[in-house]
Amino acid sequence: MNAVIEVSGLTKRFGDVVAVDDATFRVEENQISGLLGRNGAGKTTMMQLLTGQDFRTSGEVRVFGENPVENSRVLSNVCFVKESQRYPEDFRPTHVFRSAAWFFPHWDAAFAERLIADFRLPLNRRIKKLSRGQVSAIGVIVGLASHAPLTFFDEPYLGLDAVARQTFYDRLLEDYAENPRTVVLSTHLIDEVSNLLEHVLVIDEGKIIVDSSAEELRGSATTVAGSRSAVDAFIGAREVLHRDDLGGLASVTVGRLSPAERLAAGQAGLELAPVSLQQLIVRMTTSDETQSERRRIA
Repeated sequence: MNAVIEVSGLTKRFGDVVAVDDATFRVEENQISGLLGRNGAGKTTMMQLLTGQDFRTSGEVRVFGENPVENSRVLSNVCFVKESQRYPEDFRPTHVFRSAAWFFPHWDAAFAERLIADFRLPLNRRIKKLSRGQVSAIGVIVGLASHAPLTFFDEPYLGLDAVARQTFYDRLLEDYAENPRTVVLSTHLIDEVSNLLEHVLVIDEGKIIVDSSAEELRGSATTVAGSRSAVDAFIGAREVLHRDDLGGLASVTVGRLSPAERLAAGQAGLELAPVSLQQLIVRMTTSDETQSERRRIA
């Protein structure tokens, strides 16, 4: 596969703060990738660097094989929808969609009209009079209808209700199937988007701690539960991602188990449960005990 994004040793400092720390990764063509992590982990800064909106301190960034900074050839093929997307207050949504066609060569006006109806967006109301969810819908519509070969969504659907968010996911998948392109989603709603993702990047304190296919990551951890003595005997020296103890019971999240290990756990009277992508990422970014596990999965 061809890499749309290639990053090597990328670092961005703001004074004494290292927002992106020696990051190296690739994003392949025609995939939906998740850029996941906690607030302040460096997700937005990373996307600003990838879209040429900020200058790196060191390292290399290549988008479509070129440096994106002040590069019209690259930026004409990129759409970046931000969480805090701002528009002139006296603008109306209709003005945004009319002007979008000037910036995005692949703009699909018919698809935009369908999305406007799906999100029940009032076209002629001033933006300063719209709810937060309605403003978010504007960004979602622009990102989807732009059909940009590389599209970034940085939490643009905050403020949308559950029905509207599901509409976004459904329309993204439908249109992606007909018009493949590279999409990068940054979100806190990991469980909601987990089935959309083909590749996962996790950033924590500026460092890329996971760079894996979503399928491999989903099967990379298991929760083992039962009596504390049986759990302790089973886990032995295995890496532990997370542990809860209650009286004589214990629940421990460990790495991938082989079929033989699963059989042994059953014979020991232990219960096994899969770990969701969100649970895994939460546990990987909150515990000091998981450093070696991070390296193994990444």
